[in-house]
Amino acid sequence: MSRPTTGTLTVQNTPRSSITIIDRTRHALEQEILSEEKRIKKYANDDVHEPETYVQQVSEPQSEEKEKFVTWDGPDDPTNPQNWSNTKKWLITILCASITVNVTFASSAPTSATLRIIERFGISHEVSYLITSVFLLGYVIGPLIAGPGSELLGRRPVMMVALIIYTLFILGQALAPNIQTLLVTRFFSGFFAVAPLTVGGGLLADIWPAKGRGPATSIFSASVFLGPVLGPLIGGFVAESSLSWAWIFWIMFIFAGASTILMILLMPETYGPVILQKKAQRLRKADPVANKNLIAEHEKQDWSFRNTLHRTIYRPFIMLSKEPILVLVTIYLSVVYGVLYALFEAFPVIFIETRGFTLSQNGLIFIGVGIGTTIGAIINFRFSQRVSDISDKWRGFPPAEMRLYGAMLGGPILVIGSFWLGWTGNYPSIHWAVPAVATVVLGTSISLIFMSCLSYLVDTYLMYSASAFAANTVIRSLVGAAFPLFTVQMYTKLGINWASTLVGLIGLLLAPIPFLFYKYGARIREHSKFAPCLDLKIAKELQEEERNKEAQV
Repeated sequence: MSRPTTGTLTVQNTPRSSITIIDRTRHALEQEILSEEKRIKKYANDDVHEPETYVQQVSEPQSEEKEKFVTWDGPDDPTNPQNWSNTKKWLITILCASITVNVTFASSAPTSATLRIIERFGISHEVSYLITSVFLLGYVIGPLIAGPGSELLGRRPVMMVALIIYTLFILGQALAPNIQTLLVTRFFSGFFAVAPLTVGGGLLADIWPAKGRGPATSIFSASVFLGPVLGPLIGGFVAESSLSWAWIFWIMFIFAGASTILMILLMPETYGPVILQKKAQRLRKADPVANKNLIAEHEKQDWSFRNTLHRTIYRPFIMLSKEPILVLVTIYLSVVYGVLYALFEAFPVIFIETRGFTLSQNGLIFIGVGIGTTIGAIINFRFSQRVSDISDKWRGFPPAEMRLYGAMLGGPILVIGSFWLGWTGNYPSIHWAVPAVATVVLGTSISLIFMSCLSYLVDTYLMYSASAFAANTVIRSLVGAAFPLFTVQMYTKLGINWASTLVGLIGLLLAPIPFLFYKYGARIREHSKFAPCLDLKIAKELQEEERNKEAQV
C-alpha cells in the first residue's frame, strides 16, 4: 500500500534526523495525552495525587503481583454508565435538574414571607435577612463533605442521605417555635441541600461523554438559576393568601419530599469506580477461591482521613493562593452570585415600596430573571457547540480560553442591566415594564458569566477542577450569604439609582477579566502547577505540521 503524497513529500524534504525528532516528539505527546485521558477516566475531576507526585506514584509496582483489577466487560459493557441508552441518560439528567431546582428554590422561597415572619417572632428586619444568609452559609461547608463522599461511597447514597435529611430540616422550619430554631434548621437544610449542586456536575460527567455533554450541562446549569427565581414567585402568592406564613415551608417540604422519593426510586449509581468496586465484591463473594485476588482500582486508593482532608480542604485553598486564574474567576463569580441574591431584597424596594406592587406582583417580576437565565443558557450552549466542533482537531483538549466567549458577552451586559435597572427603577413615573425588562438582561448576563467561567475552570484544571470548584463554591457562597444582609440598607440610603450604579461600576471593573484571560490565559496556565496545558503542547505540534506543509510548497 503506497503512502499519501503529503507523507512522501515530508520524507523527501525533511532530513532523517528531523523526522526522528518529530516522530519522537509526537510519540511522547501521544503518550502524554493517553496518560491524561486515563487519569481523567480513572479519577474524574478529583485526582488523588498531587501534580508533582503523580509520576512517582503511578510508576510504583503493585504490592501484590497476583492482584487482578476488575474492569468493564469490553467497550460495550451495558453496566458502564457511558453505554446507557440516551433515554435513560436524559431521564437521569432531567431528574438531576429537577432536584437542583428544588434545593435552590428552598434558598429563596422564604424571602416572600419576611414580613409575616417578622410579625410572628417579633424580630427586626436585619435579623430576618439571616433566613437567606444562613441557608447559603450551609452551602459553604456542605461541598467539603458531599464531594469526597460521592467519590468514596458513590453518587446515589450521598444524594439520598443528603436529600432525606434536607427534607426533614424543612419540616423543622415549618414547625419552628422561635427564630433561633428557624435559623438553625435553615443552616443545616442548606448544608445538606448543596449536595445535588456539588455532585450534579460529576454525575453528568459519569453518564455523558465530553463531546456530547453540552445540552445536558446547559439544562443542569439553567436549573441552578431557575430555582431561586421560582422561590419569590410562588412564595409571594402564598404570603398574600389566607394561609399562614408556615405554608411556604410546607410547600418546600412537599416539593422536597416528592423530589427525594423520585430520586430514591429512579436514580441509579453512576460513578464508574464504585460500580466496579461492587462488581469486584460480588465476584469475590460468588467464588472466594478463584476470585480472591480480584480487586477494584477504587479499593486501592488512599481514603485515609489525612489524605481526604488534604484533597477536600487543603488543596482547594492552596490552589486559591497560587492560581491567579482561580482567584480572579472566583472574585468575579462571587460578585455575580451576590448580585443574584441581592435581587431578592432589592426588588421589593424597587417595585413594592416605590411602585406599590403587592407581594405576588413583585414575585412575578422574577419571571424576567428566569427568562434571562434561560436565554443565557441557550447562548452559552451555542458557544459550547463551537468548541465541540474543533474538539477532534485538538484531540479532545481544545484551548480552555474558547470557553470564555459567554463571559466576554455577559460582562458588559451585566453593567448595562445594572444601570438600566437602577436609573429606570428609581423613578415611579417610568412604567414598571422598563425596569422589569432590565431583569431579563441581568438574568442573561448572570447565566452567561457563570456557565462560561465554570466551564473555563474545568478545561483549565481538568483532573483538579473539583478542588478549584470547592474553593470557588466556598468563597462564592460566603459572598452570596453576605449580600442580602446589606442590600436593603444600600438601596435605601444610596437610592435605587446610585446603589445599582455601584453594582454596575463593580461589574465594569471586573468585566475585563475574561478578555484578559482570553489573551493571556495560555501564558498564565503555562506556569501553573495544576493546569495540564495539553492544548499548548498540541498547538506546538499543529504549528510544526503547518510549517512542514509550507516548506513542501
